[in-house]
Amino acid sequence: MFTAKLSDPRLFVNAISTIGELIDEGIFNLNKDGISFIAADRAMVSVVDFKMSSTAFDEYRLDNEQKIGLNITNLLSVLKRVGANDKMTLNLLDSKLEIKLEGLSKRRFVVPLLDISQEEIPPIHQLEFQAKVEVKPHILESGIEDADIISDAVLFEALKDRFIIRAEGDVSRAELELERGSEGLLNLETKNEVRSRYPIDYLKKMIKASKIADSATVRLGQDYPMKLEFKSGDKVSMTFVLAPRVSEE
Repeated sequence: MFTAKLSDPRLFVNAISTIGELIDEGIFNLNKDGISFIAADRAMVSVVDFKMSSTAFDEYRLDNEQKIGLNITNLLSVLKRVGANDKMTLNLLDSKLEIKLEGLSKRRFVVPLLDISQEEIPPIHQLEFQAKVEVKPHILESGIEDADIISDAVLFEALKDRFIIRAEGDVSRAELELERGSEGLLNLETKNEVRSRYPIDYLKKMIKASKIADSATVRLGQDYPMKLEFKSGDKVSMTFVLAPRVSEE
């Protein structure tokens, strides 16, 4: 048996919506600690690692650990029907996930479970980073949106005393700089000066997790994968790993 209730489903809805930007189906793990999900996109360019603590729910009951396969597109079509004042209940019924919404009316949806196998996940936990930068999510979002009007790739730089997001076109340039000690730069740790370039199209999808976050942490290396983590207290964490775009120079 599995039952989980949320009086304010927005955190869950926004998290699943962000996952759906990159992943169309996958396996959710249900255990006593909460709900988790990890999957790579089909191109193996990015990995999504999502966790929602059991304490984030108003009620969370689970008899035995479960793994359930879901089409995320189908799930999102239901979650988009959640109203601003709706309460949501998730129930596991044999080979289906039941979603109940209670507001001015009572509504019920049933989403079938899929029999799918866990795809291979790149060994992201073995990555070692040279720099760690913590910023306010809206500032990171602004830097990526600025870069998007200039180029299809963005350069992240972690220097001893500042963090820079930069994009360059044939004649245009956009740059966001945060100096150590500024209000928007919450933490900066770097062993060396590191620079790495990443595809904008993926970052635009990942940055939508800023809706659920109190903070955003960027981990970098020189021409190395990025680890991008969004957290909402100890309730929800959403981590992305993104492969770098190697310079053509």
